[in-house]
Amino acid sequence: MNYINNVWKLYAIRFFHNLIPAYVIERLFWEEKGMTILMVVYAEIIYAITVILLEIPSGIIADKWSRKKMIVIDGILGCCELLILIFATHFWHFAAAIFLAGIGRAASSGAENALLYDTLLSHGKEDSYEKCLGRLNACDFTAAVLAALSGSLMAGWFGFEFNYWVSVAGMFGSTLISLVLDEPVLKSRTDEHIAIWDYVKESVLFFRKHEGVCLVLLSGMVAGAALNYIDEFWQLYISRLGVPVIYFGLFSAGLSFLRLPGNVLAYKIRSGMSYRSLISVILLVFAAGLFYLYAVRGYSSLIVILLICLVSGVIEPLASGYLHHRIDSSMRATIDSFQSLGLRALNVIVGLGFGFFSARYDVFGGYGFISFICGVYLICFLLSSKDVVE
Repeated sequence: MNYINNVWKLYAIRFFHNLIPAYVIERLFWEEKGMTILMVVYAEIIYAITVILLEIPSGIIADKWSRKKMIVIDGILGCCELLILIFATHFWHFAAAIFLAGIGRAASSGAENALLYDTLLSHGKEDSYEKCLGRLNACDFTAAVLAALSGSLMAGWFGFEFNYWVSVAGMFGSTLISLVLDEPVLKSRTDEHIAIWDYVKESVLFFRKHEGVCLVLLSGMVAGAALNYIDEFWQLYISRLGVPVIYFGLFSAGLSFLRLPGNVLAYKIRSGMSYRSLISVILLVFAAGLFYLYAVRGYSSLIVILLICLVSGVIEPLASGYLHHRIDSSMRATIDSFQSLGLRALNVIVGLGFGFFSARYDVFGGYGFISFICGVYLICFLLSSKDVVE
């Protein structure tokens, strides 16, 4: 197997998977169909709960069956999700679409990173994992930039629904490429058959033995949960500031573009700073920036949102690499799924608070709540990570 070709296939899958102009106007489209902020939060919670319930089983299936097939399933369900949203008229339609999205996300979350790492490992290139993962994420954001710039124009010319049809085409292209992926076969200490329950027990035992891994992953989860609600509600936030819709595509492109440097350069940045220092800086920027969004509520807040996105690009390759360099290939997708499981569980907790405060103080109050969560965790991380996270 030519590992370079396989990595490029993964890049292409990510690119077309995120060439989704519907995301630029998604919240406005949902609001136009009668979805309130609280209903959107409920939909996010349905998504998170679905992923939570299926994350570990899907990781085990990927390890025992096929990482490639799980990625294909994600693409197929993504097409179904978008088609349902086009014709959605009631909350349960949106809930059904989000449910399918959750199944697809659970199917691919551990499988994709595991396939990438093992592709590199099979050729002795595992040290370049952070670099390749950063470039994989860069494909996400490059596609998102193109989708944002074209999506706002297409929405203005042809209406919101047209963006969804273009998005279906992008997702279909991603699915086709996933069908020609190569799956590496590696010999490991667990080539013998393992009972399903043993996957869970070994994963839990791994985390109990590696406190530093737990702290680094939890940091990524907190930052990821905070970033999720920036991604989901920035449209409503800047609309409250009076920013015309015509500029939404440009702003969305900026959000994606500014995450590129951190992802691409994460492997170099980590060589110049300790994990503890780097994570602390990122969490501080999140806590202070989100508090600014809550307190100031002016056009300067747009710069702060962009700053948060700039520093956020480092955290995923950093946390994922810290994990994958320390686990066995036979358990890779399962243990990686625990990371996604934690993120989704945290999304539910944060979402409940975000929805509660948004219902009373609009979206500004929701960001104030997330700022509080980031600040509290930053203090906990500084106190508990000394001599544990290098």
